[in-house]
Amino acid sequence: MWKVDLHSHTVYSKDCLTPPAKLVAQARARGLDKIAVTEHNNLAGARAAKELDPDLVIVGQEIMTTRGEIIAYYVQEEVPRGLPPEEAIARLREQGAVISIPHPLDTLRGSAMGRENVMAILHLVDALEVRNARCVRPADNAAAAALAAAHGKLATAGSDAHTLFEVGRCRMEMPPFEDNAASFLAALSQAQPCGTESPFWPHLASTYAKVHKRLFGARRS
Repeated sequence: MWKVDLHSHTVYSKDCLTPPAKLVAQARARGLDKIAVTEHNNLAGARAAKELDPDLVIVGQEIMTTRGEIIAYYVQEEVPRGLPPEEAIARLREQGAVISIPHPLDTLRGSAMGRENVMAILHLVDALEVRNARCVRPADNAAAAALAAAHGKLATAGSDAHTLFEVGRCRMEMPPFEDNAASFLAALSQAQPCGTESPFWPHLASTYAKVHKRLFGARRS
């Protein structure tokens, strides 16, 4: 079975200082077979990481809609932030992406959709992220897993890494798959989430990253 982290960030996200090269190296060091780079509202970091290690990186995007975030894999064209979730999902469907809802029931995260918004679009997505290492309350991950199971949705899991320490802490164990959306989706149906939540301090690192970028800008490498 492959070890696959389906949620990570680099310096191309506003709250992260990790260069793509260091993320790729850490993923390899942690024994990951694949890592999805899912920047906030852009594809630049994922594309940069993909160029560095095409066999390792899945190009993804985490997109802020008018009702919280969605996350997608094998994204070909960037989807802008600020769209209604239904429109963002329609644009992703047009390009054949696989769609999940990250940290859907996280009670401490403003970007989480929450149960009401999740239920409104649940029929439009492929999966729910049931294990996110940045969920401070493990019960929120458990609630997402229960919701996915109750409605027959696939599961995704990821570290939501914004620091190198976090890479691979939560992940999927899944059969090998080809580097395309259809093969990935088929493997996801036989996958299992695993790993443990991170401590709280990486959230402080994200706050530091935002302040650092305002003061000094961001180095991409």
